[in-house]
Amino acid sequence: MTRESELSVEASPETWPEAADLWNTLSGADFIQAMADRRLPEISDISDYIGQVVTSAEPGRVEIAWTPDEKLCNPGGTVHGGFIAMILDNAVCMGASSTCERFMPMLTLNLNVDYLRGVRAGETYTVTGTCVHAGGTRMVSNAVITDGRGRPVAQASASVIPNKAFAR
Repeated sequence: MTRESELSVEASPETWPEAADLWNTLSGADFIQAMADRRLPEISDISDYIGQVVTSAEPGRVEIAWTPDEKLCNPGGTVHGGFIAMILDNAVCMGASSTCERFMPMLTLNLNVDYLRGVRAGETYTVTGTCVHAGGTRMVSNAVITDGRGRPVAQASASVIPNKAFAR
């Protein structure tokens, strides 16, 4: 079964009014949970491309299942560090967004990544993003990727700010 067949909402003009209603009414955590529950249409192919599926959200914490594909590997056969940084960046931003009164996408000011073990294509990892400081303008979040045995394979800390282009 592909991710597309799991979606309960197809991206079409008919789905946008309901998505807009959720955008305007749900808290950050509830909006991210709506993503996990597939109540919102995908607006980008990036989640499918990198193998990301949001699984749960609560204020200050987001969890993502990540199954990278071979197309994300470097010539050495492991997942390229840039894609590892990308999934960590997604987790720190969503962790911060989950603390907002209304969902607000984040912009990354800095991202510090520690690569601890090789990441292999085809295996499923858990990526957990946690907001450690939900400031009024600048937020600080951490993220960790763990393998199927619970071992950390990479971690990151970041400073992010709300993307004012989406202010309402």
